[in-house]
Amino acid sequence: MFIFDTEILDKLPNKEDKRVDYIHQALSKMHGELKKHKTGIKVFNGKPMEIFRSLVKDYEINAVFANKDYEPDAIARDREISAYLKKNGVEFTTCKDQVIFEEHEVVKNDNSPYTVYTPYSKKWKERLKEASIHSYKTDFKNFLPLQQEKMIALDVIGFRKTDLEMAEPKLEKRIIADYGEYRNFPGLDHTTHLGVALRFGTISIRKCVQYALENNEVWLNELIWREFFMQILFHFPHVVRHCFKKKYENIAWRNNEKEFKAWCEGKTGYPIVDAGMKQLNETGFMHNRVRMITASFLTKHLLIDWRWGEAYFAEKLLDYELSSNNGNWQWVAGCGCDASPYFRVFNPEEQVKKFDKDQKYIREWIPENYNEKPIVEHKEARERALKVYKKAVS
Repeated sequence: MFIFDTEILDKLPNKEDKRVDYIHQALSKMHGELKKHKTGIKVFNGKPMEIFRSLVKDYEINAVFANKDYEPDAIARDREISAYLKKNGVEFTTCKDQVIFEEHEVVKNDNSPYTVYTPYSKKWKERLKEASIHSYKTDFKNFLPLQQEKMIALDVIGFRKTDLEMAEPKLEKRIIADYGEYRNFPGLDHTTHLGVALRFGTISIRKCVQYALENNEVWLNELIWREFFMQILFHFPHVVRHCFKKKYENIAWRNNEKEFKAWCEGKTGYPIVDAGMKQLNETGFMHNRVRMITASFLTKHLLIDWRWGEAYFAEKLLDYELSSNNGNWQWVAGCGCDASPYFRVFNPEEQVKKFDKDQKYIREWIPENYNEKPIVEHKEARERALKVYKKAVS
C-alpha cells in the first residue's frame, strides 16, 4: 500500500508538481508489474493516521511493515502510527531501505555521531568491508489477490498531469567511470541524473554503491555524503530550522526582497547564477557545481538568509531531499557541520573561467538579448559579507 499524505501534499503550491506525477507514474508501473503476479498495490489519499484507523476497522491486520524514514516529521508520524497499532494488537516494523547504514551504525568509538565528513566516510568504508550488500527476491505466493484494483487517478488526489515522463533509472559506465574528471563542468552534462530516482527509491542505493565500488570512488563519496547528511538530520533535528553552528544565528542578514526576487528569476546580472536559476525554474534540476555558485551568491553576495534559498530549492527541485538540501545550504552558508569556511566566497566570474570557459552552459540557458546589469559588485559584496560574518561569529 501507498499513502499520498495530504499533510505533505496540501503544502505544495503548484498542483502540477512533477514530483507528485513522478511518484504516481512509479506506482502505476509497480502496480502493472504486480498484476502479472495476481497482486497489486493499494493507494490511499489522506492523513496517514486516519487511514490506519480505517484499515484496522476494515481488515484483520496482524502486522504492518514500512520502510524507515529519518526526517523528524516522518519519525513523529511513524511513532504515532506505531503506538496506535500496538494498542490494537498490531505489530509495526520499519525496515532499512534508503541507506546502506542507519544512524547508529556508523558512529565514533564512544557511540557519539560524527559531525565531520572525512572520518565518517572512512568509518563508513570500513563498515562496508565488514558488511554484505544483499539483493532480495520476492515470493509472490502469499500475496493477497488484488489484480482487480485500479490505480487511483492523479486528479483524485488534487493534482494534474505534467509533461514529465518517468525514465528508467540507469547506471551508465561512460558517466560514472569519468565522474571525478567531468562532474564540475555543467556544459558537459556529465552527471548521473539519478538524484530523483534515489530520492523516491526507484533505484536501489545498494545497487548504486555496488556499481560505484566497481567503477568510481568519487561517485561513491557523493553517495556517502548523502548518508552523512541523513544521520546529521537524525541526530541534530534542530538543523531543519536552525544553523548547526548556533553562533551563526547572529548573522545580520539583509534579506532584501527585491534582490531575492531577482535571484529567484535569474536576473542578478551574473550569467552563471542566472543560467542556474533558469535551469532550475524550467526543469526542476540544477547542476551541482552551479547549485554551490547560486547558493553562495545568495548567502554571501546578497546576504540573504540561507533558509530563504533552501525553501526555494525545496519548492523547485525534483530531487529535493530535506537532509541533502539542508546540509548543502548550510555547508555553503558556512553555518553547517563540516562547512565551507565563511570567508570562502565564490567569485562567479572566476567560476565561469574554471568550469564553463566556452560558456556552453550559459548560452544554453541565457537568451541572446540578455543584458542584465549586476545587482551587486563582487569585490564590495565579498568585503561586506566577510565583515558581517566576522562580526557574528567572533
